[in-house]
Amino acid sequence: MITYSSIYLIAKDFEKSILFYKALFGKDVHAQNKTRFAVFDTSGLTLSIMNGRFDTAHPDEVITKGERCALYDDMVSITESANCGKVVINLNSDDLQAEYERIKSLQIGSNLTKIRCINAGNPYYYFCLKDPDDNTIEITGSYHGKIDE
Repeated sequence: MITYSSIYLIAKDFEKSILFYKALFGKDVHAQNKTRFAVFDTSGLTLSIMNGRFDTAHPDEVITKGERCALYDDMVSITESANCGKVVINLNSDDLQAEYERIKSLQIGSNLTKIRCINAGNPYYYFCLKDPDDNTIEITGSYHGKIDE
């Protein structure tokens, strides 16, 4: 049986990503392994940040056994590759307007949208922004305001 462990993001700038997610979640890192890996615990689920440059910069601190597979093991190439946006980190807030104002005031990320709505049977309210590695963050939740056309 497989169980959920963590989703982790491979970061170009580990410290910048840590600061972004600390601000986004409003909490500190739950666990960290040097500057290689950090874990955020968000309501029992984890989102982790991996420093894509650590292993190359610190070869004396990493022992790897087994056959190497560049597709998964060449962290520098993975770190430098373009983010095509197919993965979305979806978060939820009890008060979407308040969360939007909080994120806007923190001035974190980039490409912050206004609150929007998609209605395909049920209204779905959300806004989006990008993290330092161009990952899409979508925040959804209860909203009672008006959406501009």
